[in-house]
Amino acid sequence: MLPDADPALSLEWSTLQDNHERYERGLMWLKLLSVTLSAIALISGSAAHWMAFLVAVLWAQEAILRTFQARLSVRILRIEALVREGADTTAACQLHSEWEAARGSTAGLIAEYARNALRPTVAFPHAVLVLALGGMSLLD
Repeated sequence: MLPDADPALSLEWSTLQDNHERYERGLMWLKLLSVTLSAIALISGSAAHWMAFLVAVLWAQEAILRTFQARLSVRILRIEALVREGADTTAACQLHSEWEAARGSTAGLIAEYARNALRPTVAFPHAVLVLALGGMSLLD
């Protein structure tokens, strides 16, 4: 809870912060799945091209989920600013309204996913694994 904050804003902040951290834990499991699939392919020496494809799909999924997480971050920062300004309950519960007002076109949304996919903390380990598996499949 945020000290000296409107209760509705404080509850929204707590909920969004908890969801933000849940995304983080879930995304770490997704990375672990990528590593596990890659290890299976590298150890077994087979189906590397299919595993590379699966890792690329997991990479894209992480980028999409990171984009959702980033939206939560934007709203969390907005709530913190509202608390500093002494806003009241009418400012609470505006996550989707604010996102919809700022949302771009479909192409803009895809570009946002791509930007998130290329962030170093998202690309690693997926890019390395795709390259390793791709190289392995070329050697077969």
